[in-house]
Amino acid sequence: MRETVRTRTALATAVVAVLVAALATIVTLAVADDDWSGHRGAMMSSEGGGAMLGMHGTRVTSEYAFLAEMVVHHEEAVMAARELERSERPEMRAFGESIVESQTAQIDQMEGWLADWYPDRSGRVDYRPMMRDLDGLSGDELDRVFLEDMIGHHMAAVMMSQQLIVRGVADHDEVEDLAATIRDEQHDEIFQMHQWLSDWFGSSAPMHWSSR
Repeated sequence: MRETVRTRTALATAVVAVLVAALATIVTLAVADDDWSGHRGAMMSSEGGGAMLGMHGTRVTSEYAFLAEMVVHHEEAVMAARELERSERPEMRAFGESIVESQTAQIDQMEGWLADWYPDRSGRVDYRPMMRDLDGLSGDELDRVFLEDMIGHHMAAVMMSQQLIVRGVADHDEVEDLAATIRDEQHDEIFQMHQWLSDWFGSSAPMHWSSR
């Protein structure tokens, strides 16, 4: 049993290491090529441009776009996390509550900044959902689908946040601080979700995500 636990932990650690390396590569490529942007999968384009998010990477070139797009990205996560209220696993119920609490607070914060700093902009974002519909799912299926999809969803937020920081496009220190918080918190949660997938289902998240 102890050997099995060690093996699963090593597998989860290796998977996360690969994902982190991929993120670093994507960030480097995006900074080096201003014409590069993600394509396929979930895409977001904000009013007035400034950022695009896709399956293969992200490009963030303005504080306004980061805030407007992160708000709707968080809203999708909160909606999905609320579905975990009916999970049979206490860990998943607690995880869902944590996401709802932390990301709702961040949404309120970002919406306040948008209202204060960009009152002449609508904040409208054309967003294509990244996660599958969880309505009607229960038991293991609910937990597995949530974990698989939320890992990709979190990776997108990590990439957007890192891009804002690397490009130095934040106009306010508060936004850069929030981006660092989102990056670090969701990186840790990605590791936890991979561990659960390994422990409960003997699998890891797929390396490619697409809108469903």
